[in-house]
Amino acid sequence: MCEAKLCHNIDVQTVATTLALAEQHHCEQLKDACLGFIVSPGVLPAVMKTDGYKHLVPSCQLVLQEILDKIAAVA
Repeated sequence: MCEAKLCHNIDVQTVATTLALAEQHHCEQLKDACLGFIVSPGVLPAVMKTDGYKHLVPSCQLVLQEILDKIAAVA
């Protein structure tokens, strides 16, 4: 129930932190929602400016690869 609620409250400022936590706690639905939000047109540059993203880079390398894979699939 919490995972579903969090999926509806994703925004630029919280998505990277939420994605890291979703990965850490194996919340696939939430992880997919975060990845989908991040790859939406024009969103990634804003996300990359957040502190959450700065934490995501060194701590979740595999998630960064998933972001790139999703962007490549959309393009």
